[in-house]
Amino acid sequence: MKVLEEKITVAGPVGNIDVIMERPDAPRGIALIAHPHPIGGGANTNKVAYTLAKTFVSLGYAAFRPNFRGVGGTEGVHDEGIGETDDLLAVLHDAKLRCGDIPVALAGFSFGAYCQTRVGKRLEEAGHPAQRLVLVGTAAGFVEGTRQYDTEKVPHDTIVIHGSSDETVPLDNVLAWAQPNDLPVVVVPGADHFFHRRLHLIRDIVTRAWRH
Repeated sequence: MKVLEEKITVAGPVGNIDVIMERPDAPRGIALIAHPHPIGGGANTNKVAYTLAKTFVSLGYAAFRPNFRGVGGTEGVHDEGIGETDDLLAVLHDAKLRCGDIPVALAGFSFGAYCQTRVGKRLEEAGHPAQRLVLVGTAAGFVEGTRQYDTEKVPHDTIVIHGSSDETVPLDNVLAWAQPNDLPVVVVPGADHFFHRRLHLIRDIVTRAWRH
């Protein structure tokens, strides 16, 4: 499968958005991928975001990985997920112009996962729900050093992956968010927040879920 990978610039609500696009010849869907918190050095080159993009490309999706405000060539300043949600929607709009009106998967890591719960809600309200969400190390509840995350409710088929040894977002935070939503959580034993040496498990979990 031939995949075109290039850096593109998308016009966002407050200026340019810097995006890595990986596009196979005839994509079966669009995967929009959101990186972790910029304050912690998050960028679209983050290993978990990279793993999610490569996983979706292998499943035949065109993957779009924007940088959030203030990261790389993306203009604007960090906006606690509010402006970032608008930016993700702007990138999705651009992706549809490039690839057509095909199914959309939303994937995110940490702060990016929190943002994607907001994007998912906006798409549902607009009557164009995402095909499915993949949330890894989801920021939920009180996260030391950043803030309290009021993470949105997501569909029951959302793939939620969390490490049992996550030191940034405690597993209990995610379980407390998931429980009232009847949402299963895939717990990776021994995995830390960044899934060191366990990135292949993210790929395997998502690939298996997509093939069923």
